[in-house]
Amino acid sequence: MNPSQNPSFLTQHGPRECMDYDVVIVGAGPAGLSAAIRIKQLAEKQGKDISVCVLEKGSEPGAHILSGAVMDPRAMTELFPDWKERGAPLNTPVSEDRFLFLTENSATSTPQWMLPDCFKNHGNYVISLGNVVRWLAQQAESLGIEIFPGFTAAEILYDDKCSVVGVATGNMGVDREGNPTSEFQLGMELRAKYTLFAEGARGHLGKQLISAYRLDEGRDPQTYGIGIKELWEIDPAKHQPGLVIHTAGWPLDSETYGGSFLYHLENNQVVVGYVVGLAYKNPYLSPFEEFQRYKTHSAIRSFFEGAKRISYGARAITAGGIQSLPKLTFPGGALIGCDAGFLNASRIKGSHTAMKSGMLAADAAFDAIIHDRAHDELSAYATSFEKSWLHEELHVARNFKPWMSKGLYAGTLMVGIDQLVFRGKAPWTLHHTHADHEMLKPAAECVPIVYPKPDGKLTFDRLSSVFISNTNHNEHQPAHLTLKNPAVPVEINLSKYAGPESRYCPAGVYEYINDSNGDRLQINAQNCVHCKTCDIKDPTQNIVWVTPEGGGGPNYPNM
Repeated sequence: MNPSQNPSFLTQHGPRECMDYDVVIVGAGPAGLSAAIRIKQLAEKQGKDISVCVLEKGSEPGAHILSGAVMDPRAMTELFPDWKERGAPLNTPVSEDRFLFLTENSATSTPQWMLPDCFKNHGNYVISLGNVVRWLAQQAESLGIEIFPGFTAAEILYDDKCSVVGVATGNMGVDREGNPTSEFQLGMELRAKYTLFAEGARGHLGKQLISAYRLDEGRDPQTYGIGIKELWEIDPAKHQPGLVIHTAGWPLDSETYGGSFLYHLENNQVVVGYVVGLAYKNPYLSPFEEFQRYKTHSAIRSFFEGAKRISYGARAITAGGIQSLPKLTFPGGALIGCDAGFLNASRIKGSHTAMKSGMLAADAAFDAIIHDRAHDELSAYATSFEKSWLHEELHVARNFKPWMSKGLYAGTLMVGIDQLVFRGKAPWTLHHTHADHEMLKPAAECVPIVYPKPDGKLTFDRLSSVFISNTNHNEHQPAHLTLKNPAVPVEINLSKYAGPESRYCPAGVYEYINDSNGDRLQINAQNCVHCKTCDIKDPTQNIVWVTPEGGGGPNYPNM
């Protein structure tokens, strides 16, 4: 626990200011903003006055948003049928799909007739999800929704019946030891009839709620990937607006789940990235280095000759699918978006699913409020989800990730049969059996991977990459990357797994130092891009990510 959040601290420096709303939403991403907008639309239509507040830990809506992204506009059209007239930044329709299987020295293109529907993007748009979120925030504010950027939801508030009644924001101006400085500002309580949690993958409070209410009981373990992304400005002669390229295979071995995306936006910009499933087994694997190596492939590197890298970022994605979805509701609130895990891994899309989940939860919350309910369970949300196109879409995709965990070749064959022959409606459902942190093998059983040094033109190191993510934290605040037991990193992670946190972190946060006192783990928390990979992949679950001061972390311009 952050020392500034303990009861004695609050007794000494409290009481906290309290603000009351009908609905409080944690996270101004596509799920959170869609939920807020939907509630206000319903209230306006029925002449009701419902107050909605959205908390956002980034410096502005969109600052922490990172996604590929190709967007299916289905949910957007439901939320705003006139989104084109309103100027939503869906500017680049997909013009061409390519799917390549890579070996180190070759690239084989999959014929269109062999591609399952999940890999076809006709009617979709290449977007910056950050810019879409900024636009959604403008629409929300025009409806009277209060958005508080730069404020973290650090604590869940409960009543004496164990119902969620809101959240408290983190204290500001606290030193490393948890003592107030001259800039100290006590957090405030935001209380609500219902609280929706839309923090994104591996949400800090969502994780607590899943544990407290046992929302994952009877569900498959959740499984994740890490997505690492760069934005480039390329030679206009090589720019093909709307071109979408996905790859599988090299540089990963055939037993490791992952693949790349390369999307051509407008204005001669290209986004390129790599996703590695966090169930990988070799502790020597570095997702960041695999991404850098991927760009050197002969089928890829030509796009970046004479180009300029503009931005960099990384984020975990919740990819377990419908069989890993936790129970969505609990007394006083609900999980929406990637806090629950609505990503469709087979389509490599999660923004439209996140938006739809937020809208479904909003419908349930609105109905409860106008019937004078509060702090009970929004069971209508789960019921409407089961009847929705969102449930149908995730059901069709349910076997994709389990099949692909069998290896590239067997997985590709079985996904083809599942999607082309059975159309996703095979009479069986495969299951995830292990959490990602359980999957690492001891280093002694694995072959070290030697990665080439970056050239500074096409491939880069972590620190120069973090620099262009505009990441910043107040260096005097308490550490937000915490260890349950400070002895574990050296005694277990380093000795048994060769220090995997120094490789799976895409921001150079974790560094093993050997000095006169022996080996020790140095945590460079100021580099953290809030991807949550360490919280997910640490083999002993000794690392716990907690919220830093609001406004810290990356400041992505258009990722």
